[in-house]
Amino acid sequence: MGGFFKSSIGRKVAMALSAFFLMFFLLQHLTINILSVFSPDTFNEVSHFMGTNPVVQFALQPVLIFAVVFHFVMGFILEIKNNKARTVSYAKNNGAANSSWFSRNMIFSGITILLFIILHFIDFWFPEINTKFIQGDWSGTMAGVDGFRYYEELVHKFADPLRVGAYVLAFVFLGFHLAHGFASAFQSMGASTIRKKNLQTFGKAYSIIVPAGFIFIALYHYLNH
Repeated sequence: MGGFFKSSIGRKVAMALSAFFLMFFLLQHLTINILSVFSPDTFNEVSHFMGTNPVVQFALQPVLIFAVVFHFVMGFILEIKNNKARTVSYAKNNGAANSSWFSRNMIFSGITILLFIILHFIDFWFPEINTKFIQGDWSGTMAGVDGFRYYEELVHKFADPLRVGAYVLAFVFLGFHLAHGFASAFQSMGASTIRKKNLQTFGKAYSIIVPAGFIFIALYHYLNH
């Protein structure tokens, strides 16, 4: 296994697998969060189920955290390796003519997304860990709120224009990151030319719809606060 991760192909495959997992999580996360727009009660019910389900909390959540850390660490390693592997002859090629700026600088969008994840953890994940695992409160309720607290907490966070602006900017960068990363992940897994074209089309749709969905949620709650 150690030799696998030391090889260029092994690192790219590992990067692709972690990307697939995180893209699936993004879709699932969007599906739950969009409920806050159409049905706050349903959003509360689903959020409470996810937040108290032992399989989610003690099995899937640690896997998710590992996948996030692994994906970013592997991304930085690949960037360092790629920079070292670049030769003078490669530099003579006009990379801008064959690829976008974002595809050639995935590290920058990755860093932006990493900073956003830290903000997102501070806003939602750390308070949840404190409430459930330190205070021992798994009720999902909060003083002064009828029913579960999740919708009220979400709306409260999106009352701040600076926070909403940070979220919107981060999801724009996420869209550009996904636009290149989606096709790149399947290419690393050996997708054929025909499938690659179809996947590029699907990837473009995914990279627009998913970030746009999260932006819509943030703006909706800010404008309707």
